[in-house]
Amino acid sequence: MFRTLRNLRRLGRIGLTLARHGALDDFDAATTPRSLRALTRLLKRRDVPDRPGQRLAAALIALGPSFIKLGQALSTRADLVGEAVATELSALQDKLAPFPAEEARATITAEFGLPVEALFATFDDTPVAAASIAQVHFAETIEGRRVAVKVLRPGIEARFARDIDLFRWLAALLERHVPRLRRLKPVAVVHSFAETVKIEMDLRLEAAAAAELAQNFASDPDFRVPAVDWARTSRRVLTTERIAGLSIDERGAIAAAGFEPREVVAKAARAFFRQVFRDGFFHADMHPGNLFVGDDGALIAVDFGIMGRIDEPTRHALADMLMGFLAGDYATVAEAHFRAGFVPATQSMGAFAQACRAIAEPILGKPLNEISLARLLAQLFEVTEQFQMETQPQLLLLQKSMLVCEGVGRLLAPEVNMWELAQPLIEEWMVENRGPGARARVVAEQALARIEELPQFVDNLGKAAAMLASGGVRLHPDSIAALSGGRHAAWWPWAVAVVALAAAILWLA
Repeated sequence: MFRTLRNLRRLGRIGLTLARHGALDDFDAATTPRSLRALTRLLKRRDVPDRPGQRLAAALIALGPSFIKLGQALSTRADLVGEAVATELSALQDKLAPFPAEEARATITAEFGLPVEALFATFDDTPVAAASIAQVHFAETIEGRRVAVKVLRPGIEARFARDIDLFRWLAALLERHVPRLRRLKPVAVVHSFAETVKIEMDLRLEAAAAAELAQNFASDPDFRVPAVDWARTSRRVLTTERIAGLSIDERGAIAAAGFEPREVVAKAARAFFRQVFRDGFFHADMHPGNLFVGDDGALIAVDFGIMGRIDEPTRHALADMLMGFLAGDYATVAEAHFRAGFVPATQSMGAFAQACRAIAEPILGKPLNEISLARLLAQLFEVTEQFQMETQPQLLLLQKSMLVCEGVGRLLAPEVNMWELAQPLIEEWMVENRGPGARARVVAEQALARIEELPQFVDNLGKAAAMLASGGVRLHPDSIAALSGGRHAAWWPWAVAVVALAAAILWLA
C-alpha cells in the first residue's frame, strides 16, 4: 500500500513535468479526457519545441538521470514510441552539471583507503565530462602515466533504485491491465534496463568490457581501446589510459590532419562489423563523444558502460536477413525470421515476406549513399504487432548502434554508404560461416561430438549390464510410478529399449 501511494505521488510530479514540456500533447485525443487535455494546455510552457520527440527529450532531461537513461533505452524501441520519436531520443545527450571535485576525491579515498595524493601525482579537479551516472577527471599516476579517472555520482545507486522500482510497478500495471501490450514485454524491458544500469554502476564490469573488447582487437591496428589501470579501478572508480585524438565528427580537422574521411568511415564500418558478426560483442554507444581518431589514424573507443552481445545463431539469422534484404530476396528474409523464432510459426510466411517488401522497397530504392539499414530494421520492428513478434532486445540495441554509426558516417563522408565499404568483409564472413564449407564443418563438428560421447555411452551401458548381472536395477518409487502410466509415461518405450539393450550386452558377454 505504501509503495502504491509513494509511486502515485511520484507519478503526479512526473505528469506535471511532462505537461509543462508539452510531452503529453500527443496522447490520443479519443482516449484522453477533455478535462485532462485542457489542464495540460494550461500547464504547458510557451517555449516548447515543435517536434514530439524533442518535447519528450526535454521533459526527460528535466526529470533527471534515470529518465535520461530511460529515454536512451526508448530510442531503440521504435515499435513503442514510433520511428520519429525514437530518432529524436537517440540524440538525447547524457550530460549533467558536474558534482564537486571534493566529492569525487572523497569517493576515491573511500574506495581505496588511501588519499588521492597517494594514488595520483596530479588530479585535475575540473571534470572533462559529466554524465548522469559518473564524471571523468584527468590525472597522472605516481608512476607518471596520464590517465582518465571515472567516478560515480554520490548517491546515484539509491536514486536509480527508487526510479527503477517505479518503472517496475508501472510495467506490471501495463501487463496486467493492457493485454495488447503484453507481447512487448514491458516487465522484461524494465528488467533489461535495470540490468544495464546495474552494470553501468559497477565500474569493474565496464573495465572488464573494455579489456574484452581490447583483446578482440589486439591484432587490429585500426581500432584501439584504452588500457585499464586495474590497481586504481574499483566498483565506483575506473581508471584508464588517457587517449588523445580528434572526435570522429570533426570532419574538417580530420581532413586537415591528413586522414581521408572516406577511409575513416571504412575503418568504422569494419570495426563495427567485426564486433557484431565476428565476436558477437559490440560497443552499443559509439556516438561521436565516444569515438576518436588517433594521431596514427586508428579509431579509439571510450566509455564501455553499454555493450551488446549476440549469440552465434542470432548472428547467422541476422546475416541472412540483411543479405536477403540487400538482394531483394524477401522469401529468404521471412525464412530467416521464422527459423530464428522471431515470428511465431502460426503466422503466414508469405504475408510476412510481403510486409518485408513493403518496408524495404522504399528504402532500398534510394541512391546508395542514402540507404539506411538501421532505418530498415526500425521499420521492421514497427510491424511486430501485426505478426505477433516478440521483442528482441539484442536486435533493438544493435539497431540503435547502427543508427548512430550511420549518422557518424554521413557526417564524415556524405557521398558513401558505410555498409558498402564493409561489403567485402560481409561476403567473406558469409562464405566462411554460411557457405557449403561452413555447413560441412558444422556437420563434422556435430559428428565428432557424438563420437566423443560414445565412450561414456558405452561405459554407462556397461554399468547397466553389471547392475543387471548383480541382481537387477533398483528404481526410485517415483520412477516406477512414471513408467507405469504417470505423467511421464511417454518415456516407457525408451526405458524398455535401454534395459533390453543392456540385457543384450550382458547376454553377448
